Amino acid sequence: MTIEKTDTLVVGGGQAGIAMSEHLGKLGIPHIVVERDRIAERWRTGRWDSLKANGPAWHDRFPNLEFDIAPDDFASKDECADYFEAYAKQFDMPVRTGVQVNNVERKANKQGFIVETSAGTIEAERIVAATGPFQHPVIPSIAPVDDTILQIHSADYRNPGQLPEGAVLIIGAGSSGAQIADELQKAGRQVFLSVGAHDRPPRSYRNRDFCWWLGVLGLWDAPALEPGKEHVTIAVSGAYGGKTINFRALAHEGITLVGMTKSFTNGTVTFQADLVNNITGGDKSYLDILDKADAYILDNGLDLPEEPDARAQLSDPECLSNPILELDLAAAGVSSIIWATGYTQDYSWLKVDVLDENNRPKHQRGVSSVPGIYFLGLPWQSRRGSSFIWGVWHDAKYIADQIEIQRNYQAYQAPS
Repeated sequence: MTIEKTDTLVVGGGQAGIAMSEHLGKLGIPHIVVERDRIAERWRTGRWDSLKANGPAWHDRFPNLEFDIAPDDFASKDECADYFEAYAKQFDMPVRTGVQVNNVERKANKQGFIVETSAGTIEAERIVAATGPFQHPVIPSIAPVDDTILQIHSADYRNPGQLPEGAVLIIGAGSSGAQIADELQKAGRQVFLSVGAHDRPPRSYRNRDFCWWLGVLGLWDAPALEPGKEHVTIAVSGAYGGKTINFRALAHEGITLVGMTKSFTNGTVTFQADLVNNITGGDKSYLDILDKADAYILDNGLDLPEEPDARAQLSDPECLSNPILELDLAAAGVSSIIWATGYTQDYSWLKVDVLDENNRPKHQRGVSSVPGIYFLGLPWQSRRGSSFIWGVWHDAKYIADQIEIQRNYQAYQAPS
């Protein structure tokens, strides 16, 4: 049996795998990209129907191809998927779709790896795990066992029409949870939104998008999370042309805010008494950006219009003045629970000692502790911007450069 050989095998054909292929191709490094579904499949089938990118088209893209929409518009999920397909074609990338990687092991007493796939065996000198952070939706163990209530993860939510009639409890108020709550409320649903610790940047301020502000302020390049913010989500939206997520405004429109979800017992859900602190913390993160932006404008003599209304704060809604700590689901008419509670990664196919006790990659900027294994598309891989479209492109360039360095060492021939 003939076994195919390549220098580098890239596992995953989403934004990370496409970025990786571009940089490997530019360096002339032989490689193959394998994707179990279609290119950028998660954008097509792992998102709700109305989803928009969280950054404007001028920002959330790779450097060598623009979106076919206005620069300040926000791309739809299908436009994002089409973009990555077009990018792969533009660079004639060696992407093979419909190929599942089942097992990767090191060669015995040799350099390189044996890769078992659904399309046969491949030998590769190097492996880049570019499967991204959104692999397996996580629903916490506190989820109630109740056949009378539909429970889905936000990854499986598509539109209001898929849910049964009745109120909806959404657990998690990052970008996904907040946007889904807003959509359901606008569709006439009663919505309870469980809000945890979060940052909520302004969508725009003084005629500049928050993506621009984080760039000029150097915040995209922050190398690590601030201590104590490991579980803080970011609430930002590109929906409806892009707008700042304001939880007080959502409450005044009819959404009932509650604190973090604590437990379910006999049809009653209990919430933490932390709603006020969580909303206050989000407000602080918002105002911190405004303060930094104002200082930057002053220090650099920029002529940008003032925006005093940006600091105006709405009055506290009833649900914030008197937070609900318990909710009888049946009495409240709750027929659906949407868990916007994130994802976990799955590297069960990677039979190499590169994971820690929590099954997270052991790496430095994507370079693993085992020579020849690399990771790409991880949150905070090298900086705050790593999991964004443009950020993964820059991380891919770094990894490609490291691969080229190793290839040069391995090609060295000692003088005879």
